[in-house]
Parts: sequence; C-alpha cells; structure tokens
Amino acid sequence: MIAPSSYETLLALFNVVNALFACAFGACIGSLINVLVYRMPLGLGVVTPPSRCPNCETRLTWRENIPIFGWLMLRGRCKFCRSPVSAEYPIVEAVVAAIFGLVFLKLYTDGSFIGVNFNAIAPRWGWGGFALTWPTMITALVLISCLVAATLIDARTFQIPLVLTWVPAATAFVLNLVQLGLFSLTPTGQLPHLAKGWNWTIATPGPYGWAWFGASFGGMFGLAVGNLLLARGLIKRSFFDYESWLESANKDAGSPEGTEGASTSDDPSKWIEYPHARREMLRELIFLAPCIGFALLGASLAIKLAGPWTMNFFTGESFPASKVPLWLDVPAAVCMGYIVGGGVVWLWRIAGTLLVGREALGLGDVHLMAAVGACLGWPHSILGFFAAAFVGVFWTLVSKLVTGKLQRQMPFGPYLAIGTILVWYFQPLAERLLGLILRSDGPLVLP
Repeated sequence: MIAPSSYETLLALFNVVNALFACAFGACIGSLINVLVYRMPLGLGVVTPPSRCPNCETRLTWRENIPIFGWLMLRGRCKFCRSPVSAEYPIVEAVVAAIFGLVFLKLYTDGSFIGVNFNAIAPRWGWGGFALTWPTMITALVLISCLVAATLIDARTFQIPLVLTWVPAATAFVLNLVQLGLFSLTPTGQLPHLAKGWNWTIATPGPYGWAWFGASFGGMFGLAVGNLLLARGLIKRSFFDYESWLESANKDAGSPEGTEGASTSDDPSKWIEYPHARREMLRELIFLAPCIGFALLGASLAIKLAGPWTMNFFTGESFPASKVPLWLDVPAAVCMGYIVGGGVVWLWRIAGTLLVGREALGLGDVHLMAAVGACLGWPHSILGFFAAAFVGVFWTLVSKLVTGKLQRQMPFGPYLAIGTILVWYFQPLAERLLGLILRSDGPLVLP
C-alpha cells in the first residue's frame, strides 16, 4: 500500500510531466503562430517558402527553429549575418506554452497542484478524463491559438484574417461529432459528467428546443444563401467603394497616391472618416435578410414537425411528441453558437454605426465571436463580448498610468480575445457574477 505522502508525490510528478508536455506542445504552436503573424499580413504561404532570416535570407536549420531555446542559444542574433532577431518570437512561444499548460491543468489536474486547486475551475465535462474528452480540449486549444494569432495581427494591422475564425469554427463542428462518437462507445452510452441542467459540453438547444434547432440550421443555410448572392454579384459587399473614396479623399487633401506619408486603406484614422457608413449598414442588413428569414422558417418547420405538442396546465410548459436526439442537438449547438455569437456583435456593429455615423466594430470582430460561439457555446461568446469592454477600459487606464498619456487607437479584436479567454478560464467566477446580477439563489451554472 502506498503511503499518503508518497501518493501525493507521485500525483504531483504526474501533473508536472503532463503540464510540461502540454507546455512543450504549446511552444511549438507558438512557433507556428509567429509564422502566421509574420506571413499572413504579407500574403505569404504558411509552409512555403521555408523559414529564413529576413535580413540575409539564409534558410534556417531545425536548430534555429527550436521554440524558445533556439533564440536563447543564438543570443537573439542570426547565426549567419548576426543581425538582431526580435524577442517577440520567444515571448510569444513562451506565452502560448504557458497557456497550453494552464489549460491542461484546468481540465485534467487531480487534486491541488503548486498550491492551486484547479478542480475548482474545471468544467464538469473535464472530469470525464483526457481519454474521453480530448476532442473538446483540442477545440478549445485551437480556438485559443487562433485568438492569440488574431490578437497580434489585429494589433498591428487593424485586420483579422478570416481564416483564423473559420478554422476553429470548422474544428468545433467536426470534433464535437467525434466527441459524440467517443461517448457512444462508453458502457452507458452517456456523458459521464455534465454541468447540472445541461446535456453537452457546450450549450445546446436541449431535448425540447426544436425551435432553436430549426432556427440554427435555417440561419446557417441563410448565411450560405447570402454569400452565394455576394459571389454572384446580386448584392454588393459593404464598403465596396472605400478604396475609390480614399483615393479621392487623398487627392482633395493634396496627398497623391505614392507620396511619402500618404494615407492608405490600412490607416484606421482614415477608415473612420468614411462618410457613408450608415448606408453600408443597410447593405449588411440586406445580406442578413436570408439568414433571418430562413432562421424563422426553420424554427416554424421544426416546431410543426416535432408535434403534436401537449401543455402542462400546472406549469404552462409545452412538450413535443418527441425529443431532439443528441446526434442532432450537438451539431445544432455549434450552429447556434456561431449564429448567436456573431449575431450579437453584428447587431451591436449595425446599431452603433447607425447611431454614430461611422463603423462601430469591424466585421472581423463579428467572425471572431462567431467562432467563439461555435467552440465554447453561445453564452461564452456573449460574456466574452461584454468582458472585452472591461478589458479595454483596464488596458486604457494601465497605459495612461504607465506612459502618462493615452495610447494610439487600438482595435477591439485583442480585447475580445482576452475577454473570451478570461471568461472561459475563470468560468466559476463568471457564474457567480451572473448569479449576483440576475439575483438568483446561487451561481448561474454554464456548461
């Protein structure tokens, strides 16, 4: 029999090994993120050309590409031309390594570790163990990785490459189905651990949520129709004439294209001067019309097909003849998260732009929170959106205290990413705050 002290030591060593492995994997992903941050704004491929020194263009070997340690061994200089290499590379790799380690500890730590009770912030589904829940963990890590890459790119260019939002959304759809298959192989065929009141690892329409089920798939079909209309040229993309307006505005200001200091389309100070922002919101409402229409149609059809409905006269609740099967409920959850997550931000964008007469939020922010909703569920996307406002205020105050002046205008994407990660990681705190705000008897439990 193992003594309690020996058991605790073995458990601590097990957690250390797992955390270090997660950190090592995270450092490799951080290296990939560095590649994305450098190449995507330049329109370069991710795989080709091979990594090389930007100064002397000498191709790097595997030794120089070792995450974190490669930069340290070279002492921050190119091995071939001795030009300095930015410290941003090892910093990003170290930060992502730490994030991966903390995520693994949050989900799968047994007991306390380094004096922290990670079980207190672990979601219920994580109690099922790594072997049964790795698809959901990978979905979270893919999302977080893309959020980090989008943050760095958006902070520099005021643009979010949409592929960084499409990849986690597609990953969520595929891996949630894989997760469903894993649980179907268990002896009971059921989820071993779930948050009270929920039937999956993210918020779903639920067994009686036929209306949300139909609206989710109908809304996704409507988005496909809207994009098809755009591709065929039957409707115009919003801000399609921005480049021509900018060229005209530069000429009127005496800054001909090509002169030093001339404004470009990447200049946010010029972007917010565009005078037709309200008109462009009408174009976006036209694009969204099929989504809204098919969502309503899908909800109506689903309700009819699920009938007949019976009412409980004591509670006033209605129940369909059949429940939404889990194999339909799960993909509907991803679609619902995508629609609601992006829809809330898009509504805010349209309302804010109509109110102030200039673009309130970027479409990249809409896509970003749609991906968050697909991966983590619609409640987390909404909470992350509102948490981003507090992150922005905090960043502004800290910058003011440190530098003594307000910093240059920052995009909202980094705040959205940070707010989302904080809400997901410290979910129990968010649940308590929601309970206080809604004046419930206790924390508002989320999946």
